[in-house]
Amino acid sequence: MKATPLSLVWMPFLLLAVLFSCTEKEARTDDAPTFKKTYIDTHDGYSEAVVVVFDGLKTIRVSGQVGEGPDLDSQMRSALSNLKEVLGKAGASMDDVVKMNTYIVDYGPESLETFRGVRKELLGDSDMPASTLVGVASLALPEWLIEIEAVAVMPITE
Repeated sequence: MKATPLSLVWMPFLLLAVLFSCTEKEARTDDAPTFKKTYIDTHDGYSEAVVVVFDGLKTIRVSGQVGEGPDLDSQMRSALSNLKEVLGKAGASMDDVVKMNTYIVDYGPESLETFRGVRKELLGDSDMPASTLVGVASLALPEWLIEIEAVAVMPITE
């Protein structure tokens, strides 16, 4: 076994010491950007969205939205409608969405076909946000077949 030079062992500790030796006052200036959070439609233990305003940008993180209906198609349409509504409350639209995560119960090839069809119909097929699609065994309630969460980013227009 090869010996590790002592300087490599202590280097991370020295870097941390230097970083923590700066006080908050020294690290901040009077023109430091402001940071503000706003909670939209708070419920028991969560918010439908959290709006973070920082450094000239507004970022909206939307909790998973579910829909109503007897099948995946109708629930996806309803979930996207709910997502648009929450974004609207934050002053954003689907055009501001940069990331979507979608969770589908009992995912299979037919689910992907439905997902892609509804998404293309309602959101188009160009300039799409980054997207993750995950098949899951279940969601919080047994009647839910899909849940969609999103992150939107936009310039502050105030």
